[in-house]
Amino acid sequence: MIGKQEIFETVKMFGEEKLDIRTITMGISLLDCADSDMKKSNRRIYDKITKKAENLVKVGEQIEKEYGIPIVNKRISVTPIAIVASACENINNFIEFAKSLDEAAKITGINFIGGFSSLVQKGFTEGDKKLIASIPEALSSTSKVCSSVNVATTKAGINMNAVRQMGQVIKKSAELTADAGGLACAKLVVFANAPDDNPFMAGAFHGIGEAECVINVGVSGPGVVKRALEQVRGADFGTVAETIKRAAFKITRMGQLVALEASSRLNASFGIVDLSLAPTPAVGDSVAEILQEMGLEQCGAHGSTAALALLNDAVKKGGAMASSYVGGLSGAFIPVSEDRGMIEAVRCGALDINKLEAMTCVCSVGLDMIVIPGNTTAETISAIIADEAAIGVINNKTTAVRIIPAPGKNVGDMVEFGGLLGSGPVMSVNPFGCADFINRGGQIPAPIHSLRN
Repeated sequence: MIGKQEIFETVKMFGEEKLDIRTITMGISLLDCADSDMKKSNRRIYDKITKKAENLVKVGEQIEKEYGIPIVNKRISVTPIAIVASACENINNFIEFAKSLDEAAKITGINFIGGFSSLVQKGFTEGDKKLIASIPEALSSTSKVCSSVNVATTKAGINMNAVRQMGQVIKKSAELTADAGGLACAKLVVFANAPDDNPFMAGAFHGIGEAECVINVGVSGPGVVKRALEQVRGADFGTVAETIKRAAFKITRMGQLVALEASSRLNASFGIVDLSLAPTPAVGDSVAEILQEMGLEQCGAHGSTAALALLNDAVKKGGAMASSYVGGLSGAFIPVSEDRGMIEAVRCGALDINKLEAMTCVCSVGLDMIVIPGNTTAETISAIIADEAAIGVINNKTTAVRIIPAPGKNVGDMVEFGGLLGSGPVMSVNPFGCADFINRGGQIPAPIHSLRN
């Protein structure tokens, strides 16, 4: 039985500690929408999404009102379009598919739709080639479509041809949205070991092994964890870990309640609860401030990687005790532009891209919402992706890069994106060349520990 104290604690989490359901994401399979005729396929895609998700926003708002739980975003993820569109004959690019997704997103009233995606960890199909070439125009000509490309897995190794191409795609995407600081790049993620059930944008897609229609919920509560740690200042790390676990348990239970309610009302399968400490630009909603509460003067100081490792592990342990269906990217995100504490750490010189890369070895994702100078070469961007993919492949974990070469911007400038994307300080990159390395191409083989079967 739930006691009064637990009720008061939960109310306080919402009112004072910025706890929220970051997203309800409906995953929709589009495998049955494939057709040799592009127009027929697009019509099927539009019709299926608008039918399946017609009540998604309404149900989310009902749950918010009935339970008093803030639900920030309602989103959709779909089967990677490179797979669905490959059945079409005689088309050179997939822009029409992106536009169909965008129109479906607008009519359903959701925030974003993910799945303009391709899985090329071991090679390209013709559909993959066409989709990847279409990404810059697709993201610059739509408002709600998000894209992702998986270039590596622990089982397959790293597709360096794809890595090379994604550097070029990111540069072009930034150039096409130069008037908005390269905003298209904020809707594009390059993955290693991408999960099939991720509810968070921009990397969400509906994996081919998933059910016809599922509800995945993403929960976020950096403020809750920070406030809990304030109560144990000076305690040893065992106490710190236990405190984080308890907070994560409460957050996850709330997320599972919402997921079950939403899936029942929408006649969809319950997928997973993704317990990710995803920050926002709001005061008191920062992962960096959690690390500082552990005793660091600034995020990025020596000890930051160890502190983040403890946080990530404790969050997952607490979540796993609360639900048997914790998945996605559960852990802690460290996006720069979306976290006030991270921005301040960059501004004062405590945090740079090299330290961020080290921290990605133990966080949930990778280099996230990093703004770099607009004159950074495509080869350097590809090399950053390769480094991050290597961390994921060798450590058998998900890593990703969402990086923005802001046109016309230099180190120290600020780039405004607005909303949850916040604003990002332009960070320096290593000036030494890597073009010869990137232009080798080919496949970096899978590590020896991939031979587990």
